[in-house]
Amino acid sequence: MYPRELTIPMAKDLTEFGFKGLTSPDEVLSSIEGSEGTSLLVVNSVCGCAAANARPGAKISIQNEKKPDHCYTVFAGVDREAVDQARELLLPYPPSSPAIALFKEGKLVHMLERHHIEGRTAQMIADNLKMAYDQFC
Repeated sequence: MYPRELTIPMAKDLTEFGFKGLTSPDEVLSSIEGSEGTSLLVVNSVCGCAAANARPGAKISIQNEKKPDHCYTVFAGVDREAVDQARELLLPYPPSSPAIALFKEGKLVHMLERHHIEGRTAQMIADNLKMAYDQFC
């Protein structure tokens, strides 16, 4: 677990851009499972590929004509119970951080695991997500 103070700037990178931070299992369930339309969930982390690629890619992606109705984030290594709940919704994919998932009517429809993020530019990640938005949003 990371000290929350260490991760605040990394969390703000998304929350100040309009992503809602989910910090409890109940928030995750009510936000994702109970949502209408589409929801983007970023499993944020302190790793370098989150800063260099995942967070910027997610932010670029929602500047698309078609985009998710809701944008959420959980922080791996900080809000353990919320992240555990989010990872249950991401099954059958194994735990991955960072990760980016798109849900439609509470069902997982598109997933980027860490190995899809590492070594890719933020623009490549955004383009991948935009293709999913064009299909599902």
